[in-house]
Amino acid sequence: MKTKVALITGGYTGEAEISYKSSAFVYSKIDKEKYDVYLIDITLESWAYTDENGQKHEIDRQDFSLNINNEKLRFDVAFIILHGTPGEDGRLQGYLDMIGLSYTSCGALTSSLTMNKGYTKAIIQDIPELNVAKSVLLFDIDRPKAFDLVKEKLTLPLFVKPNAGGSSIGMNKVNTWEELPKALDEAYDAEGTGMQVLVEEFVKGREFSQGIFRDSKGELQVLPATEVITTREFFDFEAKYTPGLTQEITPADLNQEQKDRADAIIREVYVRLNCKGMVRVDFFIQNNTDKFYFIEINTIPGQTVQSFIPQQVRAAGRTETAFYSELIEAAKNDI
Repeated sequence: MKTKVALITGGYTGEAEISYKSSAFVYSKIDKEKYDVYLIDITLESWAYTDENGQKHEIDRQDFSLNINNEKLRFDVAFIILHGTPGEDGRLQGYLDMIGLSYTSCGALTSSLTMNKGYTKAIIQDIPELNVAKSVLLFDIDRPKAFDLVKEKLTLPLFVKPNAGGSSIGMNKVNTWEELPKALDEAYDAEGTGMQVLVEEFVKGREFSQGIFRDSKGELQVLPATEVITTREFFDFEAKYTPGLTQEITPADLNQEQKDRADAIIREVYVRLNCKGMVRVDFFIQNNTDKFYFIEINTIPGQTVQSFIPQQVRAAGRTETAFYSELIEAAKNDI
């Protein structure tokens, strides 16, 4: 009997647009001979599956099951491809834990923690060979005096970003103090970001993104890195999702020592944050010093056709189909 997989997409924020693209790609690659896949769309209005005839079936939220033709359908595993709330911040994971359904992503606590960029940095900042940019974490209560707090503690240029959220929404690079108030407002007002803002000093260097996952045997597998070279001021939302704005080199041009160092650092980040499934770690290698600087971790990395993880899977000599099977089998075995 085939494993029944709930491929969960949608979401409550603007990142739902990316969720739909990612889940469509994953759906096209999952091995249908091994898995019966049901695309579950979670929105503020409904949690539902739409069958091939266009008929909508609502999820029973008591146990995350479907009723189709008067028969109750229960899932064996949930494959979470839902960016933002509630799929990336731990809410969905907590619900699935309560009903006892295994899933492919990090657990509720890790997912919630890693959505908070400032708290994540506090946990990983003492990992050997890994550096974090000097920063200021601003809360809602700090908003009236945010400009002065930043100017007192940091030097230009700066990155201003919501402390939660993804896809670089609400993020800006600030080169002059005159640009800071607008950047702070955009970060504070970004959707679903908890009214906290992280301001970091700019690190000049090469930017990389690298995936890691735990396979069905419980072994950690680090994927080849991708170097990101963008024509934009930085790797913002448009650069991430508009073809032609960014050059992505996979595998990245790193020497063997840099590859080994990245491998060790990323493994330690994964373990230190108690990750599960696949995650992606973004980092800089600073010019002149060759130091590694942590940017952030993504626990539900994008899976669109141009996303980093599929590129890295192919560069590692794997197929996306085999890769997604590994994630599903690991989740089934609670690895």
